[in-house]
Amino acid sequence: MTSKPQRNLRTAAVSAADITCEYGPFPDADRIHGVTFDGQQVWAATGEKVLAFDPASGEVSRIIEAPSDAGTAFDGTHLYQIGEDRINKIEPSTGRIVHSIPAPDSGSNSGLTWAEGSLWVGQYRDRRILQVDPATGQVLRSIESDRFVTGVTWVRDELWHGTWENDESELRQVDPTGGEVLKRVQMPDGVGVSGLEYDGHGLFYCGGGASGKVRAVRYPKD
Repeated sequence: MTSKPQRNLRTAAVSAADITCEYGPFPDADRIHGVTFDGQQVWAATGEKVLAFDPASGEVSRIIEAPSDAGTAFDGTHLYQIGEDRINKIEPSTGRIVHSIPAPDSGSNSGLTWAEGSLWVGQYRDRRILQVDPATGQVLRSIESDRFVTGVTWVRDELWHGTWENDESELRQVDPTGGEVLKRVQMPDGVGVSGLEYDGHGLFYCGGGASGKVRAVRYPKD
């Protein structure tokens, strides 16, 4: 099932990003792809490894060697990591891959998050978000966007995604049924968003692509 976006940017609430903290660049990691949060640590995909850091201190606490050129997610027990044409389910304590499914075809897979028992995959150039069965990789739903899609996350029942296009980047809340843009959080000039994750306590963690940084952005006030 495909949801067509009913775009109405003039009525979407717009605010400037309130960046509360920056982390990195991290040693031997010159790019951030996916980002997730396990309740205590932030995890960031850097291409060939996934690192965890303490958001209070910024210190790296764990490194897992794994292909990690796109989104990262956490289901409460396991990490999920896009690596090339696979989505690998990883045991955080050991780094062992316990399950693997094919990543959706084409579309330049980018963001990844977990919600409602499903994986949600951002597809950059196809400008869409896919709901994916974590056991089989079957695509259950497609939500279209009018911008390149980078990171993806849920804030309770709100679907948010990052955009990065023509050196402009935003966080956007979109209607998960029709794709209509409801809120826009504009990042400063020159600051992009790759991975995206909400921490459940008022902060988004945003991967910064080639900057090698992760930024904490406050959830916008109504």
